[in-house]
Amino acid sequence: MTERILVSPGDLLGDGVFETIHLRPAGPWLLEEHLARLRRSAEILEMPPPPISKIRTAISEISEMSGVLRIVYTRNRTVSVTVSTIPAAVLGERHDGIRAISARLDDPPPWSIREAKSLSYASNFAARRWAARHGAEEVVWLSSRGYVLEAPTSSVVWLTDGVLATVPPAEAGILAGITAAHLLSAAGEAGLTAAERMITLPDLAAADAIWLASSLRGLAEVTELDGVARGRSPWTPRLLELLGY
Repeated sequence: MTERILVSPGDLLGDGVFETIHLRPAGPWLLEEHLARLRRSAEILEMPPPPISKIRTAISEISEMSGVLRIVYTRNRTVSVTVSTIPAAVLGERHDGIRAISARLDDPPPWSIREAKSLSYASNFAARRWAARHGAEEVVWLSSRGYVLEAPTSSVVWLTDGVLATVPPAEAGILAGITAAHLLSAAGEAGLTAAERMITLPDLAAADAIWLASSLRGLAEVTELDGVARGRSPWTPRLLELLGY
């Protein structure tokens, strides 16, 4: 007997967009920023605008106090709002840090959707599996000219001489990181200067501290880059506290 499992075109082709949000007792963290990025991602994929009011109603009915809030929107206008627990591995990365390895990417084609948070994440997770085979947990992607871009599921943030910086999304052609942007907006509260700038891998390796920033991790400090161990930064707990983690 042949069992038939119906799969929507959006799920089959990864033709949709999503957002992953840290659900806190006070509610979804940075919800408005995530909803705005969901709209931008849909525009990049030339999809109909997401039904924001419907999404807000679904979120208002959630009773869980903490976890992972995920919004998925496909081209056929299907919306899914779900809550799950934060994976133990993510919590471990936040506490223990993360080992990273660098890899270059080809220049994106004119039709690239790299600036959108789309459901086409197969290559992102393939990159992480490649990192695991090389003794690391994450990849730091580099442009063909050797500039740091991002990691498969996070933004790169670094600290050098009191300047907290991240890669400028528009200039680099990458997904805008909501957690990284929020952190930089609050940098002054920690006595730091904020900046967006392009950076080469050697300059990143020379930074006082490097982190990977995402909604669930908050900040995961890079404790090893391309096989070279890095000392832990006293700024990590201070910046995590600043973000409310």
